[in-house]
Amino acid sequence: MNLILDIGNTSTKAAIYNEDSLVKKGRLTGHDRQSVEAFIGNEILSGAIVSSVRHDPADLISFLSSKAERIHKLTWKSHFPFKINYQTPETIGVDRLAAAAGAIMKHPDNDLLVIDAGSAVTFDIVASHVYLGGSISPGLGMRFRALHQFSDKLPLIEPVQDFSFPGTSTNDAISGGVLMGLVFEINEYIRTFENRYKALIPIITGGDGEKLSSLTDHHLILYPDLVADGLNYLLEYNAKN
Repeated sequence: MNLILDIGNTSTKAAIYNEDSLVKKGRLTGHDRQSVEAFIGNEILSGAIVSSVRHDPADLISFLSSKAERIHKLTWKSHFPFKINYQTPETIGVDRLAAAAGAIMKHPDNDLLVIDAGSAVTFDIVASHVYLGGSISPGLGMRFRALHQFSDKLPLIEPVQDFSFPGTSTNDAISGGVLMGLVFEINEYIRTFENRYKALIPIITGGDGEKLSSLTDHHLILYPDLVADGLNYLLEYNAKN
């Protein structure tokens, strides 16, 4: 069994894989030893990989060394199934690289636009097995909070699927402006890069991936566990390289 830990900006996601099969997943209350140990339970681990965009997980890795034979901390210096063409590779969020690896694992013969719709929305291009970089944009939750926090009267609302467009109430105007604004953004990214890469496959993942994919003009392939799939793949890939 492989343990996957993805420490993000707002939460820690954990998963356990039996070879390529996802056995268990969840969000942890923290990224401390107790939370991880509770998630592992009685599972016998052969390997573990830790991806963190928040802090150095040295203490966690030290703990995991007593739980698994192979431990890998993902960094930009890890081995990847693509070349990284990025001016500041040390600043790339390793979750972006993991998503790109998961996409290549699933579509090894295609150019890829990888969209991760979480706290932030990232757009990354992998073409001819070269990671070319991408863009970072505010996620849905961040956009809703920004409208509320930086205005005197606009309410903080939760994203909903059912709203008038154009909006006939303030709540609908906010929902349409935020949600459809991001949908239009995604549509244009896809159109732009489809003109550059003729065999492009657009992929989406992340907490808001399903909601957004249902509203776009294009067929987006949804992989809810793309980052975890990529991390599991990279654990084995780095063991072989």
